Amino acid sequence: MRLRLPVLLLSAALLAGCASVPAPAGPAASASLQGDAARPAQAQGWVRSELYFGVGREDGPSERSQTDAIGEERWRAFLDTEVTPRFPDGLTVFDAYGQWLFRGAPEPNRLRTKVLVILHEDTPERRADIEAIRLAWKEATGHQSVLWSRQPVEVSF
Repeated sequence: MRLRLPVLLLSAALLAGCASVPAPAGPAASASLQGDAARPAQAQGWVRSELYFGVGREDGPSERSQTDAIGEERWRAFLDTEVTPRFPDGLTVFDAYGQWLFRGAPEPNRLRTKVLVILHEDTPERRADIEAIRLAWKEATGHQSVLWSRQPVEVSF
């Protein structure tokens, strides 16, 4: 009899360990996507435009006069006057380093770069806004180009 009691208690403990915790009564609440016309919950027909602006003094051989470095104050003024009025809903800027090889040059040119990222609807009006920004930069700085890269994206805000 003495042996049976410990065996029964051990068996009861083992069986109790096999019991599972009851599942929650219902699914956990989750956030829902909300949006408006400028920031839809989900949208199609949008693109990610990246614009590459040289802001440092060019370093490398060139037959044209090299531009001076463009300071942070001048860059911010350009954003305020040329970019933000066209894309007031938002944008992103990254500091980067760039280099390229002019045709026939023996070495690449190198300079500090700002990468401007804008997510926008792929419409003729938005593309015209991007072109206006590129032209304004070239006119303001004397730079020959502003690289524009576009790719389709799915967005959700």
